[in-house]
Amino acid sequence: MEPGRLVAAALGREGEALVLRDAAGRVRARHAGPVLLVGAGKAALAMARAAGAAARGLVRGGVVVVPHDAVAPAADHVTVLGGGHPLPDGAGAAASARLLAAVEAAGPDVLVLAVLSGGASALLEVPVPGVALEELRALTAALLAAGADIAALNTVRRHCSLVKGGGLARAARRAAGLWALVLSDVVGDDPAVIASGPTVADPTTFAEALAVLARLPPATVPAAIRAHLERGAAGEVAETVKPGDPVLARTETVIVGGNREAVAAAAAEARVRGYAAGVLPRPLTGDAAEAGRHLAAAILALSPSTGAALVGGGETTVRVVAGGRGGRCQHLALAAAVVLAGSDAVLIAAGTDGVDGPTDAAGACVDGGTVARARARGYDPAVALATTDSFPLLEATGDLVRSGPTGTNVADVVVALR
Repeated sequence: MEPGRLVAAALGREGEALVLRDAAGRVRARHAGPVLLVGAGKAALAMARAAGAAARGLVRGGVVVVPHDAVAPAADHVTVLGGGHPLPDGAGAAASARLLAAVEAAGPDVLVLAVLSGGASALLEVPVPGVALEELRALTAALLAAGADIAALNTVRRHCSLVKGGGLARAARRAAGLWALVLSDVVGDDPAVIASGPTVADPTTFAEALAVLARLPPATVPAAIRAHLERGAAGEVAETVKPGDPVLARTETVIVGGNREAVAAAAAEARVRGYAAGVLPRPLTGDAAEAGRHLAAAILALSPSTGAALVGGGETTVRVVAGGRGGRCQHLALAAAVVLAGSDAVLIAAGTDGVDGPTDAAGACVDGGTVARARARGYDPAVALATTDSFPLLEATGDLVRSGPTGTNVADVVVALR
């Protein structure tokens, strides 16, 4: 799914004016003046290039934050800077502070045009006063290791940040307006969850953020973060932006695409190739191994006589065991391989961003022979699943998928074939 094409469909020109359109092509807003182009995320470079092309001649400056290995020119007068992912780093925090300062300085004649995609929760981060970046990194790592889903993770991060939870909209309060073009990497396409919702109202509270921390061992929660959230819950710290806040009056947030479009495109391609393709009725969520087993059983239940395909998408979770190597797609695929052992079925599970967990693989493509190949090389799939150590096994069997970063991010896609 090419992010630039999606942005170009939403952003155009009518004479000298920049025009924002919704998914049906209806005009939502117009602006005939200078533009500040900002953004963050794994797909932000391609999105910024498309936005810069649409706003050519109007862009007066901007800052876009992308993963370190994706830094490249974007648009005239726009600076592209690198940051860390999945954990924020000092370079990303400095870049984010620079972006936030530019937005805060935007005057009443300047439109702030933001492009956001998955990955921006880590790449776009300015911690609240009193909380150090290292503390946010430690807490993020603990939540990820505990299998926290993106909603729980972002509930905490929004309440520890000056930019998340409507913070970017708050910073743009003196500008002519704020338009946000968002590429969704979350199930349900909730703009409050994507990139931790920097341009929309936050439906969660300090109290809910504290409830998320209650799932973690107390020793893994930095004292400064706990103290900040407790002060917020007591009403001593201002809440994040809530519905009805005046800063949202001139803010437009448009979802330009997401996982549903990627799944639909994969199913359409399967049909072109002669498969009778079906799409799972619900997104893939929850435990990755359980999702893999369910999808494997579903494809085996279909008749292969004319070629059968099942396509699904979403974002599962894995409760990581210390020392385990892999990602949610690899874990899902290995669990599916156990069910598919000896069959004629094939299953691929991959992150659309080309990255699956802290590995160089996008995911894995397994088949009925994966388990036999693993055992022949001295690996036990059951042990690998129990220890969340799928990467070494799948590397040994030759089943890893390595695409490299793709420049987009719309969660995961899983395709099973017979």
